[in-house]
Amino acid sequence: MKQSIVHIALVVDDYDDAIAFYTNKLDFELIEDTYQSAQDKRWVVVAPPGGQGTTLLLARAANPEQQAFVGRQSGGRVFLFLNTDDFWRDFERMKSRGISFVREPSSEEYGMVAVFEDLYGNLWDLLELKPDHPVASR
Repeated sequence: MKQSIVHIALVVDDYDDAIAFYTNKLDFELIEDTYQSAQDKRWVVVAPPGGQGTTLLLARAANPEQQAFVGRQSGGRVFLFLNTDDFWRDFERMKSRGISFVREPSSEEYGMVAVFEDLYGNLWDLLELKPDHPVASR
């Protein structure tokens, strides 16, 4: 059996602001932006450069209940994990583009890590996993 997680839905305030952040600040690729008239919404998918796995579905909050979760989908915990092949290159590039890091880089048993916020306040780990880490080769 082979299965995979294709998308993770990230509730956002505005499609265009979210697309601009992920493509301009993080260099993600815009994979799809399709209007769905039956539901009056857009299907917006972005992915990290060179990524071959899970993508982000940017889902605009459709009601007050969903709006309350923008930026807090994980209750203040780190929510998403962006692995890179060059931690320092990406850390410096992101800082130069105004990305807010709330936890400075540290070397851990699994690799290098720093925590940053996206435009809504969701927390992300920027990681460079060690080559022998079980997830690094997936």
